[in-house]
Amino acid sequence: MVKFVVDFAKTGTPPAPDGRLDAPAFHRNHEAIWSTIAPFLGTQTGDVLELGSGTGQHAVTFARRAPQLLWWPSDLFPSHLESIAAWRQHEALPNLRAPQYIDLTVSEWKWQGGEPSDRKITAILCINVLHISPWRVSQNLFTGAGRLLRDDGRLFLYGPFMHNGAHTAPSNAGFDATLRAENQEWGVRDIRDLRALADQAGLSLAEITAMPANNLVLAFARALRQN
Repeated sequence: MVKFVVDFAKTGTPPAPDGRLDAPAFHRNHEAIWSTIAPFLGTQTGDVLELGSGTGQHAVTFARRAPQLLWWPSDLFPSHLESIAAWRQHEALPNLRAPQYIDLTVSEWKWQGGEPSDRKITAILCINVLHISPWRVSQNLFTGAGRLLRDDGRLFLYGPFMHNGAHTAPSNAGFDATLRAENQEWGVRDIRDLRALADQAGLSLAEITAMPANNLVLAFARALRQN
């Protein structure tokens, strides 16, 4: 069973001298995640907002592979923001913006690229966040996505998920129990519940892609308007 990590600065692996942190999970999952989001992102321009960027390794890797997109990393832990900034300086990518503090427990969270006020986001990416955060984070994420995504935009979520009240693998059930023992507000989220949040936000579940280690990528799009 993979152990969850909330703050990568507390894993026991010391950062590089410049503050860069290394996440073992990044090395396991980034290729699979990219293979799923690349068909959409590779054809788009505009802005990608990454929520809960962690060490910043996904941000620099994906920004390098999609140079036509502006990549906006974010997090709420100071150690992560420092690591993202260090990775950004190390890679010197012109399309990677400075990390910004975003706390999804705040209902009316904002992003620093949202000027002018009607500027919309091409895609929002959130990797391994929802199961180690309170339910209100999921609620606020979808509300914000409904507010900020452009009409043809996408919200991509990566992590373990339940389906109609059932875990997709015994290992995920054990992982869920570990999470809830650590914090009763955490836990593997059910796709059924996330679809309900999406519906309230004017979004719909467009695609579910199976990932290694019993994870999924959920892609949400703007719901089609009925005439």
